[in-house]
Amino acid sequence: MVRMVDDEIDPECRSVGDVLASLDDAQLVTDCHVLIDMMESISGEPPTLWNVGTLGFGRYRYRYDSGRKGESHTIGFYPRRGRITVYLMDGTVRYAELLRRLGRHTTSRVCLSVKRLSDIELPVLEEIVQQSYDYITSQDGRMHRAQE
Repeated sequence: MVRMVDDEIDPECRSVGDVLASLDDAQLVTDCHVLIDMMESISGEPPTLWNVGTLGFGRYRYRYDSGRKGESHTIGFYPRRGRITVYLMDGTVRYAELLRRLGRHTTSRVCLSVKRLSDIELPVLEEIVQQSYDYITSQDGRMHRAQE
């Protein structure tokens, strides 16, 4: 049986369905489905499992001036008990104006966290995620995160 372990996704989860089944909060599951629909619409891609519990949409390859290369999801989120983290791979700073209109949330360098989607203005979140997706896909692997 798939389950939450210490408020995190059980590492035995192997699919998007496993992640959703591991969530023991009905409202969190509903919020996940809303985000899945939104991000599928924006990216044109179904969700795929990245790491343990991150639901990612699309993918991009990046390379730094140092020569380091990698691959990541273009947009995505990580659900956990009490919080949903939306990843803005181009950084949260570039969305300061929109974030002021979003509602109750916290941010870090590339993470936007909310407790429930009902705490925020969903159209504002959709605008932020759309702009992030558009920016990342326009950069041909040379994405630059906005700095504070």
